[in-house]
Amino acid sequence: MEKQKRIVLTGGGTLGHVTPHLALIPRLKAAGYEIHYIGTAQGMEAEKIRAIDGITYHAVKSGKLRRYFSWQNFTDPFRVIAGAFQAGHIIGKLKPDVVFSKGGFVAVPVVYGAKLHRVPVLCHESDLTPGLANRLCKPCAKKMVTTFPECAEALGKKAECVGTPLRPELFSGTREKGLSLLGFDGKKPVLLMMGGSSGAQSVNKALRDALPQLLPDFDVAHLCGKGNLDPALNGTPGYTQLEFLDAELPDALAAADLVLSRAGSNALMEFQALDKPLLLVPYPKGASRGDQILNAQSFERRGLCKVLLQENMTADTLVAALHETWRDRGKLREAVKKAPPADATERILELIEEIRKK
Repeated sequence: MEKQKRIVLTGGGTLGHVTPHLALIPRLKAAGYEIHYIGTAQGMEAEKIRAIDGITYHAVKSGKLRRYFSWQNFTDPFRVIAGAFQAGHIIGKLKPDVVFSKGGFVAVPVVYGAKLHRVPVLCHESDLTPGLANRLCKPCAKKMVTTFPECAEALGKKAECVGTPLRPELFSGTREKGLSLLGFDGKKPVLLMMGGSSGAQSVNKALRDALPQLLPDFDVAHLCGKGNLDPALNGTPGYTQLEFLDAELPDALAAADLVLSRAGSNALMEFQALDKPLLLVPYPKGASRGDQILNAQSFERRGLCKVLLQENMTADTLVAALHETWRDRGKLREAVKKAPPADATERILELIEEIRKK
């Protein structure tokens, strides 16, 4: 009788390091895996993963990998070392068949702990350039998988471009339910803006300033982020604002004919998989390591989207860019058909099995 298959998942720091796990977990359960997750005690991953039945969560110490001066840069390496020994102890006790890492600072001690016990590691990198955590983890990994072809090329022979794991419910929405939810009749194309968190205030403002020019041609669904509703616009015909959507998001996406978004890699893969014409306003450099700009440039270079840089965005330039994107939607969709895969779920599950059996 074959022993119970066992996998350790890790990754954290941002939602982008956690959501791919949410797509894989049901499939891993169905494949008979006992699933353990190693993360930080207070990170975003702890909240999300602890809420899932059937997964054992283990917390370890970890330091943040900063590119700027902080006194914590002198103490956090010791936290990483302590976390590696903690993770090593957990992995030595669990004896998993494989570790799957989504990156982020918490992954480094876990991957090093796996190396101590000769447990094979599969790492996934979401952004166009390898993050510091995954660069540190690469020597310990059997295989690196990436969302972007440019990243696979940068990482060398170990790497393969596969896309990113996407939740199956993403594809379950219907246009009819989405139009009903948003209060639209479907006579005009629906423009959906996403990415309206605290980092998208400038896009929220530009879109609202552009409404008089947009509403004659589009119904506008605006996911503006928590605390960002504008009561003065309530009841505007053809405009619906919501802080966010969860279970109903697939229906809203099914109703969308055109999408305006930031350029986080997970969102880009979702929009590509759903074949949505895209206008991207990437998060500007200085507010991040510039990965969203690179992500957007990759998509634009391959003809998968249009891009409007935040420094060039006004109500008028936004309207012009949205109309251009809508006009060229046929070309954008043709390019999507020729692009590398967006949904990596099947390929990553195959690689986990291959690595486990070696």
